[in-house]
Amino acid sequence: MTTTETRAGREPLVVLDDVSKHYPVRGGLLQSKDRVRSVDGVSLAIRPGEVLGLVGESGCGKSTLARLILHLVPLTGGRILFDGREISGLNRRDLKGLRREMQIVFQDPFAALDPRMPIGTSVEVPLGQHGVGSREERRSKVVELLEQVGLDDSLVDRLPRKCSGGQLQRVVIARALALGPRFLVCDEPTSALDASVRGQILNLLVELKERLGLTMLIISHDLRVVRYMSDRVAVMYLGQIVELADKDELFDRPLHPYTQALMAAAVPEEASAPAPARIKGEPPSPIRPPAGCRFHPRCPRAQANCQREAPPLEEVRPGHWVSCHYWDQETLDQDTTT
Repeated sequence: MTTTETRAGREPLVVLDDVSKHYPVRGGLLQSKDRVRSVDGVSLAIRPGEVLGLVGESGCGKSTLARLILHLVPLTGGRILFDGREISGLNRRDLKGLRREMQIVFQDPFAALDPRMPIGTSVEVPLGQHGVGSREERRSKVVELLEQVGLDDSLVDRLPRKCSGGQLQRVVIARALALGPRFLVCDEPTSALDASVRGQILNLLVELKERLGLTMLIISHDLRVVRYMSDRVAVMYLGQIVELADKDELFDRPLHPYTQALMAAAVPEEASAPAPARIKGEPPSPIRPPAGCRFHPRCPRAQANCQREAPPLEEVRPGHWVSCHYWDQETLDQDTTT
């Protein structure tokens, strides 16, 4: 899949090859052999300069996938490449160098900043850790970074509790940009903010992406955010990618029944017609995911083979990938009449 996504000679900046993360289940006196399959066999490529949106229900593995890319948690299986270089097993020295290339903006700016540390010091920390410039040069860089995100130097000595949520999110973005990364992960970047400032932060991210040439991964449960920000969108369910396409293609012609249900629930006026059947129940446990297609217990299209055979993620239209035996209604009609 990853090679298929490379177009017009553009090699991907980030490549995930059959990536998995399984957490052991702990509890009681004995160690359980069970594993939480948070991410399970994901292959994905992110092209230079693009914004890839990642959507799915809470607990589907979106944030874990982002942390695997950033090397914040170790892989269980598979490999990750950044700019053609495998980063899965980097030593501490090389990992520190990688931190300059990729950064993250967390969803809660209040939790992301030390409440006892002035804003300027928080933004300066990564510069000091990487030995960038003298103290005077770093302080000047801090002011420049704050101005880049629409803030002025009056915040340098201010504590986080004296700032608004919107100001703090801008500070977190400034800190993420301090080392000049090429790849930026935004994990629910507006979910902790008031509605009145969400649009401002999204516009800022778009502006920074264009001005700095950033490659970005946007994680959000809000499909409106993803549609506004993204070039392509990946849909995740129970640790796996079930659909991937260009933004307009995905929103105009969603093929997977899970994607259709997400859109019908979140933006019904944009859902495909006729309206898809509503999915029922909650996602199964990632400790014991269903055999076959993981979505089949909730899927309105499920047939007997869906319980036995896991559908591969296949390119069914140019640039449009889907993991479903019956993404085509004609195929479903034929199967149910035989």
